[in-house]
Amino acid sequence: MEIIHADYLISSPSVEKCPDPNKAEYAFIGRSNVGKSSLINMLCNKKDLAKVSSSPGKTQMINHFIIVSSDKREWYLVDLPGYGYAKRSIKQRNSWQKMIEGYIQKRQNLVNLFVLIDSRLKPQKIDLEFINQLGEWQMPFALVFTKADKSTQREAANNVNDFLKELLKTWEEVPPHFVTSAIKKTGAKQILNFINESNTSFQAHRNKA
Repeated sequence: MEIIHADYLISSPSVEKCPDPNKAEYAFIGRSNVGKSSLINMLCNKKDLAKVSSSPGKTQMINHFIIVSSDKREWYLVDLPGYGYAKRSIKQRNSWQKMIEGYIQKRQNLVNLFVLIDSRLKPQKIDLEFINQLGEWQMPFALVFTKADKSTQREAANNVNDFLKELLKTWEEVPPHFVTSAIKKTGAKQILNFINESNTSFQAHRNKA
């Protein structure tokens, strides 16, 4: 599967303001400055679809994009605010957290949440805590390890393995995971194939309903 059209649709301050939940939806989230916008642009093969910024905390709302894939299916891609450090007030960060939690727990057409992890780093507590929270919410998710081109292949592989080992301390099995580089366009095919399979399952479930 490939993406043949990707267009910005709307930015919403809360889940209640999001578009009608009538299409399969895939959201992307991660710590501030993890490379989320670059990854989205790579997947959609559209350089300026999501705004890339060198300053953390750029994304402040729930940003919906309408996607048309090569199989003629339409679905939503969502760019969520980053969690963790950002140069914003405590009040602003708390507001983001409330917005993200409301979206994840209430958005009924959300098929999968892609959690982005910086492959250059050893396992970070904030990422592990967020993933464990997803378990409590029973939210399906996959891991996307970003910026694999910023370190050696061995270093990236070691960090990925260390992260998965940490997860196995609280999870019975590791979730689907992908290693990516927006510069080298690594991992895009695998993620899009995963979305394609999920779209098929989503449509089959809707047809039964």
